[in-house]
Amino acid sequence: MIDNTTQEIKKAVLCGVMLDREQGFPERMKELEGLAEACGFSCVGMTTQRLSALENATYIGSGKIEELKELLEAEEADTVIFLGSLTPSQLNNLCSDLEVEVLDKTDLILRIFGERARTAEARMQVEYARLQYMLPRLRGLRKNLSRQGGTGGSMSNKGSGEKQIELDRRVIEKRMSDLRKRLEQLESGRQTQRKRRAGSGLPLVSLAGYTNAGKSTLLNQMIERFGADGQKKVEQKDMLFVTLDTSTRRISPRDHRDFLLSDTVGFIDDLPHDLIKAFRSTLSEISSSDLILHVTDCSDEEHLRHMEVTRETLREIEASDIPVIYVMNKADRVYPLESLPMIMGDRIFMSASEGIGLEELCGMIASKLYGDLISCELLIPYTDTAADHFVTVHAEVEHKEYTSEGVRVSCRIGRRYLKRIKDHIIL
Repeated sequence: MIDNTTQEIKKAVLCGVMLDREQGFPERMKELEGLAEACGFSCVGMTTQRLSALENATYIGSGKIEELKELLEAEEADTVIFLGSLTPSQLNNLCSDLEVEVLDKTDLILRIFGERARTAEARMQVEYARLQYMLPRLRGLRKNLSRQGGTGGSMSNKGSGEKQIELDRRVIEKRMSDLRKRLEQLESGRQTQRKRRAGSGLPLVSLAGYTNAGKSTLLNQMIERFGADGQKKVEQKDMLFVTLDTSTRRISPRDHRDFLLSDTVGFIDDLPHDLIKAFRSTLSEISSSDLILHVTDCSDEEHLRHMEVTRETLREIEASDIPVIYVMNKADRVYPLESLPMIMGDRIFMSASEGIGLEELCGMIASKLYGDLISCELLIPYTDTAADHFVTVHAEVEHKEYTSEGVRVSCRIGRRYLKRIKDHIIL
């Protein structure tokens, strides 16, 4: 892989194209600046352009390229970072025209993920996504590498031209094949962990939301208030993409049943598709949950757009049908403290950092998980062990009897699970 680490802070110029009728463009440029700074760049300039459609060859117009050259020279910058995702030909052409390192938002996010990954699985997932990104862009990336003063890892072989690019391609494809096999092995182990947790009978509640919305802060406050002694907290910082790895803790509210609370990577607008695919096994923790806490920084002017980005990502990972509680976090920045928490339907306005609203949130979780329970009698054939396990995990079992006809179960179960067991309901 390319070695992106550097000892000195590099100067970068940001460039964005606003298409006609595009919403939230200034905020997206500000977010790009935050991503660049999180990746170690100093943003010394910014230029934007309004177009009806992106230029196929260079993303921006020829006049804007000349303007960029002048800005780069004036600011002594050595990198240009584009708001959108550049095609392979656009990257190649821009590298030739600008003669500096050229990055897009996708590349930037991949670099940040590479720096933040802690576990072996996360590092492999990021590397796989990075290689997927690199493969069709080898020509432009080689030019980028020459601007950086060298190559490393799988692209460090000596040579030049098409022959070298073909060699790079074979090395990358071989590495991707190896990573796929290792990730499949890890996914098998992850499924075993899920089955073990499911066997505990505890429902799984997952935190989801835009990056830096306060998910890790909420998890840590839950651990401190309702967690078992000795449970380790997760890392939390006012920084994009601090959490990449899944962290799950047992939460034991005083007046409600226990549940498992899981936190994983935050979402962002234009989160690279390859990255979502690479992290699918990690994100599948969300799609296998019983309830999602959709955490939003309601003090952010763009929080409605952030909520839609989260909903779209949940749809992409097939988790859009799971019940949701909307946690409108950081409400203390918008409303007086004495008015918090506020509950409006399936939304709670609270402050995780101030510890306001935790008990009320636990009450909403209990209501969502158990409030729609209905009583029923089941007769499950001994041959259908999967149904027996399903009921054990997802229902409140009041009585179980082993008869000559099968397992007779008296239980209370959520309405959303009735479809799965309808063939076994006798009363």
